[in-house]
Amino acid sequence: MIDHLSVAVTSYQRSLDFYLAALAPLGYEMIMELRRDEIPQLPAPRICGLGAGGKPDLWLHPREGAPTVMHLAFTAADRKQVDAFFAAALVAGGVSNGEPGPRPHYHPDYYGAFVLDPDGHNIEAVCHVRG
Repeated sequence: MIDHLSVAVTSYQRSLDFYLAALAPLGYEMIMELRRDEIPQLPAPRICGLGAGGKPDLWLHPREGAPTVMHLAFTAADRKQVDAFFAAALVAGGVSNGEPGPRPHYHPDYYGAFVLDPDGHNIEAVCHVRG
């Protein structure tokens, strides 16, 4: 089981705004933000932890230059959350990389939606429960 992930971003504030808006339908919010002026050993001037239920499991940190693009999938409780994620992510500046819908090639109950974040990371919300 994965406990948390860190994502390198080229614009900290732009990405923070995007993720807060796009993941709000999944219950995500900023749990904490750490600053190098308070914790000198931090690898970046600012990092933040986002999560649902009070536990940060997605960390954002700035990085100079283009980060390595990655795919992140977030669990949705139902198909309506997948749809809401997709709509919120587009409003927040995401680019569609696959509209909400069934993906039976993965398994019969797979329902997902994909967007590209401001750095080109492929962000997905997925529900594994029959509609």
